[in-house]
Amino acid sequence: MAYQFVHLESYSRKSDSKGRNTAFVLAEARRDPAASVHVPNPSPPVVVYGVGIEEVEAMHDTAADAARTAVKGGGTARKLRQDHKTLHTVIASHPYTMDEIREDPAKRKEAEAWEKRTIAWLRSRYGNDLKSVVRHEDESHYHIHAYVVPTADPEMRALRHHPGVTAKRAVMSAGTPDADKKALSKRADAAYKAAMREWQDAYHEAVALPCGLTRLGPQRRRLSRAEWQAEQTQAKALKTTIERAQTVKAKIDTHIGAKRAEVETLVSSAETAAAALRAEADAAKAEAARQIAAAKVAREAALKAQDKAVAEQNKARSMMSRVRQEAARVQAAAARLQRLPGVLRSVWDGFRKSAVEARLRKSLDSEMDGLRQQASAAEGRATAAHEGMRQQAAAARDLRDSLKETGQQLAAARRELAFLRPPEPEPEQTPGMLPGLRRSGVRPQKAS
Repeated sequence: MAYQFVHLESYSRKSDSKGRNTAFVLAEARRDPAASVHVPNPSPPVVVYGVGIEEVEAMHDTAADAARTAVKGGGTARKLRQDHKTLHTVIASHPYTMDEIREDPAKRKEAEAWEKRTIAWLRSRYGNDLKSVVRHEDESHYHIHAYVVPTADPEMRALRHHPGVTAKRAVMSAGTPDADKKALSKRADAAYKAAMREWQDAYHEAVALPCGLTRLGPQRRRLSRAEWQAEQTQAKALKTTIERAQTVKAKIDTHIGAKRAEVETLVSSAETAAAALRAEADAAKAEAARQIAAAKVAREAALKAQDKAVAEQNKARSMMSRVRQEAARVQAAAARLQRLPGVLRSVWDGFRKSAVEARLRKSLDSEMDGLRQQASAAEGRATAAHEGMRQQAAAARDLRDSLKETGQQLAAARRELAFLRPPEPEPEQTPGMLPGLRRSGVRPQKAS
């Protein structure tokens, strides 16, 4: 035998025509003596997925006691009927016998691969309702039992996992009350068979075909021995092709995984480099902003300094103008002082014989004091101007030279004035002589 075998059945807590109910089915799976009389040497099942049979039975009974069936019209929900199907089972068998598997490691490996594929297919079909899968090794062929308990369904409807029953009920519920019952039932039966064929086809595509098993056996299709052998050879060749394809796919997946890892490494490196560049760009941007702000502050400070320098320059120019004016006044005063000796000599020669010599000398002394005060004031102003020039050395060199020259002229004028000033007359005992006349050698005149 080299064709697939998979069968499903649903059970209720009430025994069917063959005396089978949920308790009996689970007891048979557990290999209780009363339920396993058909097995010469029963042995405990091997759990290959989910929980053990004891846990499945406890889970089933608890859920069945708590489940309720909704009543039409909104009445109070009632407990489940005893004939309500609450347990769904699937049996799948491999063509190899247990003796073949025990004696041939290669066949055991094939059977174990078939078992893994079958469990994966069951999980894809029943999801969380698949509670347990066990393997029996005490019968003729290598086979497994799956137990589906719909605990998530409040009504615990196991038949919703039966594709034939679901399809048939869909056709029956779609019929109208006045429809032909016989024709409707015929269409429902056809839908049942079609759904079951689709279920078998799905198992064949997912499990049997990759394992080299045919969809149907020779007797069902009335094949000759040669045709059956040819189909078996074709199935084995197809299995080999699938295995090769899987090997190639594994290599491709490995290569893709390596390339993906390499690409991820490159992407990670690129992202790291990009992050570093972004950080560097942000730092450069921040530094540029800081430098721009600093340049703006420096520019404003430079503008203020420029304005201050312009103001200082204008102030210096104004001061230089005042100094030049003061220097001009000092030079004019010096010029007057230079002319003073001649004027004084002329005046002195004109009035030395005058009887009012003393009064003229007094007046002259008063004028000399005024000139001295003016010279002193001019000297003070020149000194102040010189101090201002020192603060503006670069701009007032010429002015400092002018003040120096003016100071020299003033000193010369002072010396000349001191030289030209007549000495004080020495007093004599000659009666009638005017003070100061003896020094000059002028004889006093008699009064007429």
